[in-house]
Amino acid sequence: MPSRLAYRTRQFWNALPGTRKRVETEALLPHLTPTQIVLFRRMQRSEQTHALQVLNRLKAAGQTDPDLLSAALLHDVGKVLFPITIFDRVVIVLGKSIFPRLAGRWSEGTPDRFRRPFVVASHHPGWGADLAEQACASHRTVELIRHHQDIPSKDDQLLTALQAADDEN
Repeated sequence: MPSRLAYRTRQFWNALPGTRKRVETEALLPHLTPTQIVLFRRMQRSEQTHALQVLNRLKAAGQTDPDLLSAALLHDVGKVLFPITIFDRVVIVLGKSIFPRLAGRWSEGTPDRFRRPFVVASHHPGWGADLAEQACASHRTVELIRHHQDIPSKDDQLLTALQAADDEN
């Protein structure tokens, strides 16, 4: 539990406004097309930084698959449709921890009022996959984004790698 608390504390501080610098375009060019970079730039700065950290973690682990590396940068892009605040993120974490059944119910329906953070947390992978597809991402990149919160099959090493890198950042 202490390591999970430290992880969540680090996430909170990293998401505060002004704590993250702009991700340089040069870091994106090998992995995203200009259209996909425009999509990436729509994400909040903290989400851009998180995506770059996921990419760097995958590279450090020896991952070179271009679809995986593109998915690392775009896996949370669905959140651009309904941006959430730092306090929404706290509500999501606490709600899922304290009221897991209710949080599951709150994640269905339209993203309005108090349900918004739960709906976004639950549905952003599908939204992001659709946006990536519209930005001409590869089929495999789109599917990695779509399923980045699902339980992977044992033989889906790319999805497992993406999830591990995402969970560590």
